[in-house]
This record gives sequence, C-alpha cells and structure tokens, in this order.
Amino acid sequence: MINDTELQAHPVHPARRPMSWLAVVAFSLALVVAIAGAMAGFGTRWNLWTFRTGFGILRYAAYGGIAVAVIAVAAALHSRPRSGRRGFILSFIALLIGLVTFGIPWQTRRSAAGAPPIHDITTDTDNPPSFVAVVPLRADAPNPPTYEGETIASQQRGAYPDIRPVVLDLPPDRAFQRALDAAEAMGWEIVDSNAAEGRIEATDQTFWFGFKDDVVIRVTPLEARSVVDVRSKSRVGRGDLSTNARHIRNYVERLNT
Repeated sequence: MINDTELQAHPVHPARRPMSWLAVVAFSLALVVAIAGAMAGFGTRWNLWTFRTGFGILRYAAYGGIAVAVIAVAAALHSRPRSGRRGFILSFIALLIGLVTFGIPWQTRRSAAGAPPIHDITTDTDNPPSFVAVVPLRADAPNPPTYEGETIASQQRGAYPDIRPVVLDLPPDRAFQRALDAAEAMGWEIVDSNAAEGRIEATDQTFWFGFKDDVVIRVTPLEARSVVDVRSKSRVGRGDLSTNARHIRNYVERLNT
C-alpha cells in the first residue's frame, strides 16, 4: 500500500491525471449543438425540411450554445486543479464552440432588426426590370416574380438610397458585354443573356441554407451611353437581411471597375 509520504515523493504527473468528467460533458454537448446548428442550414439546402424548420433548429442550437458556454466555464474551474491543462483546454474549446454557435444566429437576428422586411430590390423602382427566363424556375417559390410597386419601393428608398441606375460611357453592345462579364465574375449562375433585348438573368445561391435569389440586369441606350439597371429578388422569406441590396452594390462595384 502506498502511503502519503510516497505520494508526496512521487506526485502524479498532470498528463496522467484523469480527465475531468465535466470537461468531457461540456465538449460533448458543444459538438452536439454545433452539429445541430450546421445541419439547420445544410438540411434546408438538401431539402430535408423547410427553411422555417431550419430556423427553428438554429434557434434551439443557439440556446444550447449558451448552456454549453455556462457548463464550459464551470468545467474549466473544475478541471484546473484536478486534471491539469487537458481538462482546462477541452473546456476552453467547448466554450468557444458554444459562443460561436450562439453568436452566429444572434448576429443574424441583429442584422434582421435593422433591415426593412422586403426581399425585392432594384435600381429603378418606377420601372423595374422584369424577370422572363427565371419565371418557370420560381414556379414553386412562395415569392412571386412580380414587383409590388410603391409598397416596397418606399421602404427601399428609405433604407437603401444609394441604389440607383448606373450610367456607362459605352454604347449598348459594349455595355451589355461588360454587364455580362460582371455577372459572371460575381459567380452567379447565368440563366439567360439576350443581347437583342439587353437582358441578363442569373441566380445566386447561399452556401449554408441554399437560399436562392434571382437577378435580372437590363441595359438600355441613352444617346451615346448606356443605362444599366439591376433587380434582385429572393425566392423565399419576407425579409432578406439586406442580401439583395448587397448583391446589387457588389455587382455595381464590379461593373464600375
């Protein structure tokens, strides 16, 4: 039998101490909520459930992230004197995972609070470009391809006053090619490009939830120059977290470079 004198003479090395059970629990729960949060989006993209179900899963994953963070702090305090650095590091990793799992939905919700509840943005609210080729692709989409007029135009003007038509010092044929090149450079899927009508249609899809936004670009002559108008509309959702405005801004920036 080993007595106290021998234990003091041969202390247990920290690397050989048993792992704190609370640290293991915190880390395991962190993995569960992280996977649930990730699958909330990918499951929607893969058509395993609706986007509303995906948002619900993400919300509960965020709540789980808070719980994991609290448990991880307790595990860190519990681990330090008992299992050395291993338990503390595992608890710290669990804390980071919990905070990220909570932080992403929280930041998304915060962004939504500052954006108008609209999902159809255009540089020309009086005469917006019309969708043609993408209309069949939106057959099952909750949001119709039609423009709702002043109902959303007034909200857009208040939220995004900088989104306006772009005038290029180019004839229509060269302006159209430049507009098409810019759309391709955006990484959008080009659905149709009709030079005779001066119309380009494309679709952008988000990586996580797989949300699709359709874009139509119109090029019209203005004496020796050309006017480029852009419209971007989401297929689902009441609000778009300013995504469509961001599409147009990024496209216009690329068009002007």
